[in-house]
Amino acid sequence: MGGLWSTIAESFPPKPTWGVDDIPDLTGKVVIVTGGNAGVGKETVKALLQHNAKVYLAARSEERAQEAITALKTDTGKEAIFLKLDLADLVQVKAAAEEFLSKEKQLHILFLNAGIMACPVDWTTTQGYDMQFGTNVIGHFYFTQRLLPALLAVKASSPTQEKARVVTTSSSGSYLIGGIYWDAIVDGPERRKLQPFPLYNSSKFGNVVVARELARRYGDSIVSTSVNPGNLKTELQKHLPWIQVQITKLITHEVPLGALTQLRAGTSPEGADWNGKFLKPWARIGKANPKAEDPAVGEKLWALLEEETKKY
Repeated sequence: MGGLWSTIAESFPPKPTWGVDDIPDLTGKVVIVTGGNAGVGKETVKALLQHNAKVYLAARSEERAQEAITALKTDTGKEAIFLKLDLADLVQVKAAAEEFLSKEKQLHILFLNAGIMACPVDWTTTQGYDMQFGTNVIGHFYFTQRLLPALLAVKASSPTQEKARVVTTSSSGSYLIGGIYWDAIVDGPERRKLQPFPLYNSSKFGNVVVARELARRYGDSIVSTSVNPGNLKTELQKHLPWIQVQITKLITHEVPLGALTQLRAGTSPEGADWNGKFLKPWARIGKANPKAEDPAVGEKLWALLEEETKKY
């Protein structure tokens, strides 16, 4: 009941007290935004460009990414850099990280924003993982691991001991589940018994778990947070049945509001002290599902992810 109440409460947040104009100058900062070609990701890239960051827009489709880059340049006068990233294929995830590391020595902010929601159950990743968990959790975990040299280099080369930041986009769905469906991470009979939304909620729960564990393991050099961006009018609902789309319209908000929460976590001066925190709409400190903060769950998931991704 507590999880349901949290979901409902965060569907109707108060008016934001922090906005894009509060972002400091980001000159000299190198940033990656996964899924930066649409929705909250695109709004995040826009705000970062407006404040002079060097932004890599990571996306699967080069065509759609270039369309977004062109539109953002018209809006901001600044140009993002395309980074090809298919989170559903770990071989390509590794290639994307290597491409970035060939160009940059440091990565100041990593927004793990991309995601897929409620897609058909028969969809799986290239390596045979559940599409939602594989994309939202495993792909992002592996991408972050491969980028660790650039993330850790921020503090190592900073005279002010500045830490890199990793902001993981979760959702209110993380409240609606008691834990991860461990037997549904890899495709098989147990996974196929489940419906799309429980699988989605499992992945969003997993996002919080990984963000917390990253904070615990690398807190000396990285500030890791997870966020619920809010219920938003984006393409994320494209796999929902028509009737569910109509219902969600009653509780969804405009996309720019959704970018505020992750932007504050990633850019604000106060965000430097938020390692391990969970943010809720709009750009406020919240409370994660307490079960996602269990260190034993964090260690178990981290070990599983390390074991799975070392193959690639």
